[in-house]
Amino acid sequence: MGQLILAAVIGVAVVVCTIVFLKLHPFLGLLFGSLATALIAGIPFTKSTESFVKGAADTFGDTGLIIVVGGMIGLILTETGAADVIVDTVTNLTPRKSLGWAMLAGGFAIGIALFFHVGVVIVLPLVMMVAKRTRLPIITLGGPALAGLSTLHALVPPHPGPLVAATSIHANIGITLILGLLVSIPIVVIAGPLLSKILVKWVPQMVSSDADLSVDKNSRENMPTLFSALAIILLPVLLMFIASAIQLSGFDKGHIVLSFIEWIGSPIMALLVTVIVGIIISVAELKWSMSHVNAAIVKSFSTIAGVVLVVCAGGGFKQTLIDTNIGKLIADSMMAMHLNIIVAAWLVAVLIRLATGSATVACVTAGGIIAPLVTQTNNIGLSLIVLAIGAGSLFFSHISDAGFWMVKEYLGLSVIDTFKTWSVMETVISILGLLIVLALYPLTLL
Repeated sequence: MGQLILAAVIGVAVVVCTIVFLKLHPFLGLLFGSLATALIAGIPFTKSTESFVKGAADTFGDTGLIIVVGGMIGLILTETGAADVIVDTVTNLTPRKSLGWAMLAGGFAIGIALFFHVGVVIVLPLVMMVAKRTRLPIITLGGPALAGLSTLHALVPPHPGPLVAATSIHANIGITLILGLLVSIPIVVIAGPLLSKILVKWVPQMVSSDADLSVDKNSRENMPTLFSALAIILLPVLLMFIASAIQLSGFDKGHIVLSFIEWIGSPIMALLVTVIVGIIISVAELKWSMSHVNAAIVKSFSTIAGVVLVVCAGGGFKQTLIDTNIGKLIADSMMAMHLNIIVAAWLVAVLIRLATGSATVACVTAGGIIAPLVTQTNNIGLSLIVLAIGAGSLFFSHISDAGFWMVKEYLGLSVIDTFKTWSVMETVISILGLLIVLALYPLTLL
């Protein structure tokens, strides 16, 4: 047992040192950490990469393809201007005193379909522009927008973290999506507009009057309608919701129509259908040529390649922990402590988040570690455990988190002010997520 503990500690230390201090890409950090773990645990060096390769391949099959298709949707939203249409509509219809709530709604809506870093690139320039025009403090508008983006990224599939965690413990994706959306609502309200009233007292920074905040609309001649923009974002959610409702119902699953709806509502098909709808909107409404469509799709591959690599590497590291029985050792330790499974899942994710700085890595690794403990849990319970992992993965963003630096740069904050705002908000979201999931967990016993 001592050797396995040493292997786990050194493996995690290698991941942390390579990512944080050597500034290597997380893919390499996770690969080196996996190798170190396997070798110290006693795996022959000739077989030290087998677990990593298997885990990475399985993760790509389970979630990598979904991330790729989701990336296409993200590019369609940005390139067509659909994301701009949604956010602009929300802000234009909102009184000045309620702009924080409008930014929350925009961040929440964009966060459903877009990866966090893409949402930041879209939303925060608009936040700064509105803050300058209205002379409101940056955090008054930026805090709610970031709360929506970050919470959805951690709790709602098909975002990589909750998606991989769900597949690791065999949770139903549709149920997780529905519960994730419901749990997210009170979290973003508290951690967004309400918390921002406190944070803005700590950091009352305004946008500089001479700042250049023009938003590049890519010289678009045509923009999609609001209906088309909302269709691209909400269609996959609607399809997965309907499929999950059928799965939970008592209807005859053998009926061909119900089987078709379940199939079309599976994550990969729901996203693929949305891509097709996005292409149709691009061609029919915006008059794009097919070469323009293909160029946008190819561009999406480059934007999400790094995400896919990190997720797959996280799956490889997870498999190494499982095959060396380190995962079982940690799970047994959790059981010996008699921790509630929700608390255990959250705590494991928190520890990995603090060590690596990556929410996605925390979700991927925690899912693999917790998996042996949840074999007797029902569908709703599994989904709540995924949400606990997702909440834990957000705990205290710091200097090893790429999101920390993105927020700092886009909002023009100092490092200290980023800690006092962004890091605090992430911690509040994490703790709120744990408390809400704990409150809901007794429902699994009914």
